[in-house]
Amino acid sequence: MSDGSTPASPESALSAPIVLYDGTCGLCHKTVRWLLEHEGDDALRFAPLQGETASVLRSKHPEIPTTVDTVVLVEDGHAYLRSKVFLHGAKHLRAPWAWAYYIRWFPSVVLDVLYRVVASLRYRIWGRADLCALPSPAERARFLP
Repeated sequence: MSDGSTPASPESALSAPIVLYDGTCGLCHKTVRWLLEHEGDDALRFAPLQGETASVLRSKHPEIPTTVDTVVLVEDGHAYLRSKVFLHGAKHLRAPWAWAYYIRWFPSVVLDVLYRVVASLRYRIWGRADLCALPSPAERARFLP
C-alpha cells in the first residue's frame, strides 16, 4: 500500500477498495470529505464516475452505471451500488460508524428508496461542486483520475 506521499501503481490502486462518486455533486464531495475524516484504515481510494478509473472498472463490472446518480464501491471483486456502498464500506470506518457493516444483510430495497429520494434532491439542496477543498498531500495519492 502507498504511504500517501506517492501515488500507488495503477494495478495496486485498482485492487484497493474504490468509491466512485459524482465528481460535480456537492453532497458527494462532502461525503468523500466525511469518509476521509472518519476512515480508520486509510484503505479507500476515490474516483469520479466521469473519470478514467470508472471507465476501466466498468469493463470489469458492467453493473456500474454510466449515469452519475449512483455511488459505487468496488471491493473484493464486487461492485456495490447505492445504500450497499455505505453498509459494506462501513468496515473501513472507525466506531461507531463501522457498526453499520454488521447490518449489510438488510434488504437494499428498503434503504434504496431513501437513497433515491436524496439522490434526486442532491443538486437542489447541496448544489454543484464548482470548487472543492484541495486534498492534503497524504490524501492526494488516494484520488484516482
